[in-house]
Amino acid sequence: MRTIQQLFDLKGRTALITGGSRGLGLQIAEALGEQGARVVLSARKADELQSAQAHLKARGIEADWIAADGSRDDEIARLVDEALAKLGHVDILVNNAGATWGAPAEDHPIEAWDKVMNLNIRGLFLLSQKIGKLSMIPRRYGRIINVASIAGLGGNPPGSMETIAYNTSKGAVINFTRTLAGEWGEHNITVNALAPGFFPSKMTKGSLDRLGVDKMCEGVPLHRLGDDEDLKGAALLFASDAGKHITGQILAVDGGVSAV
Repeated sequence: MRTIQQLFDLKGRTALITGGSRGLGLQIAEALGEQGARVVLSARKADELQSAQAHLKARGIEADWIAADGSRDDEIARLVDEALAKLGHVDILVNNAGATWGAPAEDHPIEAWDKVMNLNIRGLFLLSQKIGKLSMIPRRYGRIINVASIAGLGGNPPGSMETIAYNTSKGAVINFTRTLAGEWGEHNITVNALAPGFFPSKMTKGSLDRLGVDKMCEGVPLHRLGDDEDLKGAALLFASDAGKHITGQILAVDGGVSAV
């Protein structure tokens, strides 16, 4: 019987993390890398990926990167090819790349709707499909972690955010997670989702500047926002053998918002 340290150990495992150059993706990369996983980060901007690589190296984590646009079919195909060339296979896929757009529903631009949907759910599906078919299913092993949001569990309070496309896309991610878990369980692939609450990031900066920290903490039982450590434990559970009997689950990491 393995020790708890062995169950959480990721030595010998490989991980591809989209949206890995900053924010929640980089936080997850730190967690997996510190536990021994070989990490490849992906995002659109090479300079941000290089900075993330240097940041991880300073923490003793060797990481590689691939610049790719996760909303484009051809870029997703290239990302898969290059990731498999670098890693040999992908044990852990973290679908973190995402976009948002703020506008009243009655005025929401269709182009913005498509931008959010193409990255947040269509690209996530295509990448999961390709990694699953080419790497995880043949090897009968895989851990897929989708980064959803508590925005996918419900709407927004009046007077707060106007993000109908984002909320809709994250709701789709949640049911995508459950459905894929049901289909791919026979291949020894687990599929789970993290549903973060409000974390300070480049994506949330506009809302944070407009509403302020105090307003954003209203209704949060723990009276705080997420920080740069708060996703690590949950991500590691889903990525490691400690969570090998957990699939199709949505774990809110939100300070208790979804519980009240």
